[in-house]
Amino acid sequence: MQKLLATILFTLHFFSCSAGKISVNEINELLFDNNEIITGAEQIERYLPLLEGKRVAIATNHTALVRTKNGAYVHLVDTLLALNVDIKKIFSPEHGFRGKADAGERVYHSVDEETGLAIVSLYGSYRKPADQDLKDLDIIVFDMQDVGARFYTYISTMHYVMEAAAENNIPVLILDRPNPNGHIVDGPILQEEFKSFVGMHPVPVLHGMTIAEYALMINGEGWLKDGVECELKYITCKGYNKSKRYALPVRPSPNLPNMTSVYLYPSLCYFEGTLVSVGRGTDKPFQIFGFPEYPDKDFSFTPESMTGATNPPHKGKKCYGVDLTKMDMNELQNINKLDLSYLIHAYKKRPKDIPFFNNFFNLLAGNNELQKQIKAGLNEEEIRFSWQSDLNNFKELRSRYLIYPQF
Repeated sequence: MQKLLATILFTLHFFSCSAGKISVNEINELLFDNNEIITGAEQIERYLPLLEGKRVAIATNHTALVRTKNGAYVHLVDTLLALNVDIKKIFSPEHGFRGKADAGERVYHSVDEETGLAIVSLYGSYRKPADQDLKDLDIIVFDMQDVGARFYTYISTMHYVMEAAAENNIPVLILDRPNPNGHIVDGPILQEEFKSFVGMHPVPVLHGMTIAEYALMINGEGWLKDGVECELKYITCKGYNKSKRYALPVRPSPNLPNMTSVYLYPSLCYFEGTLVSVGRGTDKPFQIFGFPEYPDKDFSFTPESMTGATNPPHKGKKCYGVDLTKMDMNELQNINKLDLSYLIHAYKKRPKDIPFFNNFFNLLAGNNELQKQIKAGLNEEEIRFSWQSDLNNFKELRSRYLIYPQF
């Protein structure tokens, strides 16, 4: 093993110097100390033997970072190429491999300019790898930073990667990462008739699982097509439990630029199914909300076209609303529920002559009841009570697949 590590270190150092990449220090020093969270991708010595001599595809994006001793980061693809892993292609999710495409924007197959690798888009003409995409593969590595919300589509991409792999007898290796909202399990359970790419499984909005735990549940509950089961391998995080807070080293998608947005996203994302802007097209997405007709004028913003939000809601129009950017980080980190107060507040402030909800809302909610409850004037406590029985059943189901201590 020592000889292998020395070879890895030399190869990484040579790659970083010759290609102008970030310098990578000794592999075992990537593991820092026992008080720090170490992602699956950073434990190279645990999974490199699973890839040696194999034809590999990586389902990934810009979030697949490996931390170096000095605190800098190298992308997983660059790291594995430097170790002579035979990477055949990249499968990319919503927002693309480099993470710059708009939410919902179609992403096309391409070639990565930096590595020359073929990129097969799973957010373009199809969402599931085709048999043709898998014919030259022995294993698929999955590494993306999720944020723990049902409608965040990286877990939907994982479902289809697992399903295609199972149908073609190819194992999937998940390099696990902490869930920054993993301490919360809350929200209504998705109903089957509202299944879509922003909600594929009967889970609450906040499921409180890492991607490896979630993948185990997909397998264990038979949610893949025709009940096929994926041969699943995973590398767990070290030093992680559900009570620890994990600051993401990179924005997981274009409109989640910081931890404030990551913590607020599950509650504010409901606005994507309404007339309300969540700040796309500003420097504060998912940290503010409002619309042009909002009656209180103390705070305003004007969405404009920018990378990751080329055509945001209310583009070029002055919106009035609420600024959440001043919330204390301790308060944000201690959020322990799906917060409906923002949605109810905005509904009460709506213009009565303009529809508040659009057709996307029920897909985000996972049912048609939440919209009816808000229109009927139910308060947050009454709405939350309506989903508690199903939520308790889910918590019992979830407990079968947990890898990490709850507290």
